[in-house]
Amino acid sequence: MPDTNMERERHSPLVLVDTEDLTREEWLDWRRRGIGGSDVSAIIGISPFRTARDIYYDKVGIAAVEENEGNWVAMEMGHLLEDLVAKIFERKTGLKIYQVKKMFRHPLYPFMLADVDYFITMTDGTKAVLEIKTTNYNAKDHWWKDGRETVPVHYEAQGRHYMAVMDMDRVFFCCLYGNTEDEVIIRELRRDMAYEEEMIFLEQEFWNSHVQKQIPPPYLEDGDVILASARQYCGRADKDAGAIVLNGTMPSTLMRYMQLQEQKKQSDKYSKKLEADIQRLKAILAAEMGTSCTAICDMDGSRYTLTYNPVRKMVVDKDNLARLKLQYPEIYEQFVTVSEFRTFHVKVSAVDAA
Repeated sequence: MPDTNMERERHSPLVLVDTEDLTREEWLDWRRRGIGGSDVSAIIGISPFRTARDIYYDKVGIAAVEENEGNWVAMEMGHLLEDLVAKIFERKTGLKIYQVKKMFRHPLYPFMLADVDYFITMTDGTKAVLEIKTTNYNAKDHWWKDGRETVPVHYEAQGRHYMAVMDMDRVFFCCLYGNTEDEVIIRELRRDMAYEEEMIFLEQEFWNSHVQKQIPPPYLEDGDVILASARQYCGRADKDAGAIVLNGTMPSTLMRYMQLQEQKKQSDKYSKKLEADIQRLKAILAAEMGTSCTAICDMDGSRYTLTYNPVRKMVVDKDNLARLKLQYPEIYEQFVTVSEFRTFHVKVSAVDAA
């Protein structure tokens, strides 16, 4: 790929505000004046955690009804360990790092903001961005794809946003997943101007067409992310609330939902038949095994080893739970928790009968 960096004009980022003495709320208020690096993945539809509408609500000052604190420990750990992970990066690479306690903005696209964790002085004197990440041991595999080293796509978008704002050509990630300095992942991304051009276009579209015009972006993400967003900004269900009338694009959304439901019904019929056949054949094999937990079958040059192992766990069945409630109500109330989930169903009837 040809180096396009020599064919473009360089720029210097502008300082929006000095962040060193800002409170958390003041910092958040400044950040609402544009798009930050961690906002980008949601805006372009690749965030596993947030929707574009979540970002929109934040930028226009609409507060969440319920704060999502499901991952608060992971977020707090990330903040607490930031300096430590940066020190590990410095020891591992021998590169000098430093912080600039300022929020920057792009001189040509003032809605693009950057508050960078650290900067790096490279051996050739150039500067690069360093992003600090933490994760757990089981999630470290997200830094590989098909056996090759990679950067999770939502972090990649963040890094490329920072390169664009700061006009730097390299970004490094250092991710700690354990409690030793050897349990870190270090990745580097080089600037990709084609990616950057498309990213800026999408950010500009979001800012101008939605934030500036106060028009919420549509929900286009996966269902669980959309429902989490709706729960966060709408709150719990109100059984006394009146029915709403679906209009705009919602009737076509409903019809598509009904079509897919019918397709799923037909597919489920076939799937249920397959499942019944599978269970019947499994039962025949299990019956043949009797009390043995292992069986062997040599067939067509291959050996098949079947295992049918017991799984035992401590449970409280429904009857015993009822007895606990009746006989020891104080203990029952001490440990029982109430959770809420909502069931979704569509009933079809004639308009006159509604």
